[in-house]
Amino acid sequence: MKKYQLIAAMAFVVVAVSPAFTQTRPAGTAPATAAPQNVVIPESKIALIYSDAFLDTKTGIAKFNSLMTTLNREFQPRQTELTQLQQQIQTLDDDVKKTSAVADPKTIQAKVDQLEQKKKDYQRKGEDAEAAYKRRQQEIFAPLQDDIGRALEAFAKQRGINVIIDGSRIPLVYAADSIDITRSFINEFNSKNPATASVTPQK
Repeated sequence: MKKYQLIAAMAFVVVAVSPAFTQTRPAGTAPATAAPQNVVIPESKIALIYSDAFLDTKTGIAKFNSLMTTLNREFQPRQTELTQLQQQIQTLDDDVKKTSAVADPKTIQAKVDQLEQKKKDYQRKGEDAEAAYKRRQQEIFAPLQDDIGRALEAFAKQRGINVIIDGSRIPLVYAADSIDITRSFINEFNSKNPATASVTPQK
């Protein structure tokens, strides 16, 4: 079974000013004269965050690591079962190859049939375990993602930030270090959300 690591999928919307669309008008007609308008340009304070840093095992959001440890612990029995089954398959496959030339054909065929059945069992159990792992992963991490979203919004409002751009999702040509709030946000979130919070047991 593959170990899946949660990616913090925090969606941040960036509003950009688009050029006005040019409308084709019939030849010989004069363009309409628009009444002058007073356009108010709002002042914007933009900040940058790197959500990939949330997953750092040493400096990221501590609760992520705690939940990942809990998740992997829950699925350790299945992982152990799959590992043992894989070892049985390897042993049986080696035995068939070593004895195929000297053993009774019926005996070899019985071992081959057993080998094929174990391979099917391994694939089925692996797929079931992977699907269950993904479901449980979503169940465990969804509340934390919601908490991070609310905390980030509050963090921005308290500091008068209008727009937050996730540098882990959007390619950047240049950004000054002074607008990077990643470390400040992680430190504040960790201080308010201890990693020892309990997890609802799997049903």
